[in-house]
Amino acid sequence: MEKFMFLFRGGDTHVHNAKDSDEVRAYIQSWITWQQDLGKKGILAGGQPLQRTGKQVNGKNKVVTDGPFVEANETVGGYLIVNATDINEAVEIAKGCPIFEEDGKLEVRPIQFQQLEN
Repeated sequence: MEKFMFLFRGGDTHVHNAKDSDEVRAYIQSWITWQQDLGKKGILAGGQPLQRTGKQVNGKNKVVTDGPFVEANETVGGYLIVNATDINEAVEIAKGCPIFEEDGKLEVRPIQFQQLEN
């Protein structure tokens, strides 16, 4: 098994700014159910939602700025680490994500493991 990172971008609902309505609660519950199902199948290895605030450290001079400075629909809202046999299986797993209900994006990235030499 390999590990893959799912990076969630965009979507209209975010836990930190969700309006209290039955529709939003149902959408958030769909995320919980999807992740619990991945966990029961041994697919989910970890992950967390991210707050919308942060800092960036940039360049050789290590200039610190408030961030992230990207379009709202491109902000990474969270991530999961999943187990899959290959990237094609990881993509198929990703297709079950509720983010697509809100026209969001999910980036699938293989995690590269390296051993450090002594």
